[in-house]
Amino acid sequence: MDPRISIVTLGVSDFEASVRFYEAGLGLPMRERADDSPIAFFELAGAWLALYPRELLAEDATVSPDGSGFEGVTLAHNVESKAEADAVLDEAVAAGAELVKPARDTDWGGYSGYFADPDGHLWEVAWNPHWEFDEADEAD
Repeated sequence: MDPRISIVTLGVSDFEASVRFYEAGLGLPMRERADDSPIAFFELAGAWLALYPRELLAEDATVSPDGSGFEGVTLAHNVESKAEADAVLDEAVAAGAELVKPARDTDWGGYSGYFADPDGHLWEVAWNPHWEFDEADEAD
């Protein structure tokens, strides 16, 4: 298997609200889609993010759509400074996210905080002083 992730798909409870959150609220670039399409794709640097109704995604994977609490997965968005981490968290909250953990200095020498999207998917926003960005890491 090649070491890559192509698409991260989030199962969402209110598809249209989630599309608005990621497209209008966070400003992610959404690929064109038919009005009646049950899936939305957002092009990110190095991968795609997809939104799909939770029940349909569970049906596709042949698992139960019921779930609660921590699902054991977080998504991470690394930035180039502490100030940028704070700005991204503020942007997410203004778009309707819940601030789960305000950004603060970490025991590993970085700075990070968490927000939850409208379905409770956790996003970590982090500045890592040990991480060097290159052109492949940055959005066009």
